[in-house]
Amino acid sequence: MPGLPLSRRLATAARWPVGIGLTSWRYMWRTTPFHRAERDGSATQDSPPPLPDEAERDEVQGPEHGYGPLFHRRYRVLVRDPRLSARELMSQLQGDPDQASPREFATFIKVRGEKGQMAVGDEFVVRMAGPWDGPVRVIDVGDTSFRLVTLDRHLEAGQIEFSAEDGEDGLRFLIESWARSADLFADVLYQHLRMAKEIQLHMWTSFLERVAKIAGGRVNGGISIDTRRVEMAADQRLDHVRRLPVNFDPAGEHSAAGGWNVDDLCQSLPPEPPGEPVEGGSWEIARRLMRGYEFADPSIVRAMYDPEEPLEDRTMLLQLRFYGLRFRAGVRVSSVYDEQRTEKGRAARVWGWAYRTLQGHLEMGQMDWQVWKWLDTGEVEFRIQAYSKRSRDRGPLVRLGFRLFGRREQLAFLHMTLERMGRLTETALREGAGEPLHRTAEELTARPAISTKRVHSRLIGYAGGES
Repeated sequence: MPGLPLSRRLATAARWPVGIGLTSWRYMWRTTPFHRAERDGSATQDSPPPLPDEAERDEVQGPEHGYGPLFHRRYRVLVRDPRLSARELMSQLQGDPDQASPREFATFIKVRGEKGQMAVGDEFVVRMAGPWDGPVRVIDVGDTSFRLVTLDRHLEAGQIEFSAEDGEDGLRFLIESWARSADLFADVLYQHLRMAKEIQLHMWTSFLERVAKIAGGRVNGGISIDTRRVEMAADQRLDHVRRLPVNFDPAGEHSAAGGWNVDDLCQSLPPEPPGEPVEGGSWEIARRLMRGYEFADPSIVRAMYDPEEPLEDRTMLLQLRFYGLRFRAGVRVSSVYDEQRTEKGRAARVWGWAYRTLQGHLEMGQMDWQVWKWLDTGEVEFRIQAYSKRSRDRGPLVRLGFRLFGRREQLAFLHMTLERMGRLTETALREGAGEPLHRTAEELTARPAISTKRVHSRLIGYAGGES
């Protein structure tokens, strides 16, 4: 999406304190009655309409990219004695939706498309009295309606539709939205602090009041706000993730010179006799653990997937935990391989699989999980090979947090994964051999330091900027 000029952004930012003050004052002293209702909804009745076939998908931030429950909201107003018909009113709003916006608080700025009209593919940025933008794209235009979809970096993920209808009792205007919070930060603002919820309520009810003035009539009976909340079931979330595209170009160059973090880490596992992997040995055990994503510490990362789905092309929804916060991220297995490789003249049997990050992930890149057995000596190793870069799919505060702490936490997770795989493999070998495991509760829950003799970590490249 085209950006706004710096002068325009600075001018808008300068209005934040004044805009917030005026908004708060008018919110407290407004006299239009509200009729609010909130209830549980259902995915069947409250899911958003599908995107039209001709709608662009690039940068779209749909509900499947969001966080928390889906909210289906309807803001309704009846305008008595209007001078404009539904079609005439909508023609004016499509020419300039900003004329109905509470401008001290939010403005519609067109950044793509012809001024004075509205067409599918046009884009706006809704600048609000706060440090965030609301980029949207027009996906449907009719004589008495238009529909928008949110784009990357919006606080919400979903769609919103504006429609007008002529009736015997007056002109009815409806704003209907289907959206989830874009990320955890937005969810906290909306559900827990309720700040975003009240700001949103004030914005769209003020919009409806201005619609009545543009139509030349008066609000009759107040404004009704109906909210239906739909909790996303685990299978629904996973089904949404399956439809997401990869968020980077796998065919591109992924080097340190291009700003990518490139990692190659190795953990020694218990050795086997030379030759092909032995039944029940550490190579086979490691392969089993890798198939089930058991090497990941569940206190940091949990994976949700359909175990009936083949490993190759499997879609996984990861729940990432960071200092009490939880983020969901989708990945898709791109390859599974079992082959013999030669490195520095030595032959090794290698089994592994790779996954790639999907749209909405905190990162973009690919990670390979591998178990190697050197056929000449019997040495067995667990390897992680990856390239990654910070994604721009999330909101500004989440991106800032990831910029400050993401790389450090990423490396900590990788090292803990190496150490955990070593312990799990050793434990499985001892249990398989019938050796009793005499461990205290402290030993079971302790997370020992990584031994420098057992772990070799080689950071191939790391560049700043996009890291």
